[in-house]
Amino acid sequence: MDFKHISVLLDETIDSLNIKPDGIYIDGTAGGAGHSREIAKRLTSGRLIALDQDPDAVRTARGRLKDYNATVVQCNFSEMKQAADSLGIEKVDGILLDLGVSSYQLDNGERGFSYKYDAPLDMRMSKIGTTAADLVNTLSVDELTKIFRDYGEEKFAYKIACNIIKCRETQKIETTTQLANIIAACYPAAARRDGNPARKCFQALRIAVNDELGHLERVLDTAFDMLNTDGVLSIITFHSLEDRIVKQRFKEYCTGCTCPPDFPVCVCGKSPRGRLQFKKPITASEEELAVNQRSRSAKLRAIVKL
Repeated sequence: MDFKHISVLLDETIDSLNIKPDGIYIDGTAGGAGHSREIAKRLTSGRLIALDQDPDAVRTARGRLKDYNATVVQCNFSEMKQAADSLGIEKVDGILLDLGVSSYQLDNGERGFSYKYDAPLDMRMSKIGTTAADLVNTLSVDELTKIFRDYGEEKFAYKIACNIIKCRETQKIETTTQLANIIAACYPAAARRDGNPARKCFQALRIAVNDELGHLERVLDTAFDMLNTDGVLSIITFHSLEDRIVKQRFKEYCTGCTCPPDFPVCVCGKSPRGRLQFKKPITASEEELAVNQRSRSAKLRAIVKL
């Protein structure tokens, strides 16, 4: 299967990076190289480092970037400093993170990300480590409930977790269809009309399997510190938890004095380290939504290092 992925907020993201022809840039989530190729096109003596943990994406990106001054490295974006160090790069002029799951991963049924295809319950972006099947067959009711509630905002989280425990006592849960049916059985008929009942739980499991929020938490300070002065960190989020993490960390970078308001003079000596490119996140236009419904939850935030 070809690695097909429509890059979300493509023009807006490229504009936010303020690309300099001689600059050094990192795309931490290369995917199908959509954003990467647009960055690379704008470079003359500059350089692009494209990262992805998915071996399918790495293979695709290497092919699509072969005519540009670009290096593709297989690793999670939280390891970007190690990747840059190995290439002799200390500082960069821009970093992009396009979070979430790619269209290729969702549409490639055998990867086990989607309830739309009957496949092994996998969901690993890197193709190594713990699978979604491992989680649903070993975690406790409380642990599964927490994943579904916190990462999926699933209101039937406890009921679904209990049903999973009950079902796995007689048969191991190994496929996407098995799990989707277990989830659907916990939904009242009226609630099933609001979309597939499995959507939120599948999203939650994917986030847990890949430790997506943990990697995001770990990379933010590293990425910001790697920027040159006037360098840009641009991040596209698709989930409220991701967006909250990014928004709060960007706010910290933009905050100066933290002394109590009744102090006559500043004693903390703190000054803002960054400024926001735009106060509110950029979202998909009506035109983009018309051709790519998966862009509906995308939010782009960007910060410039001072």
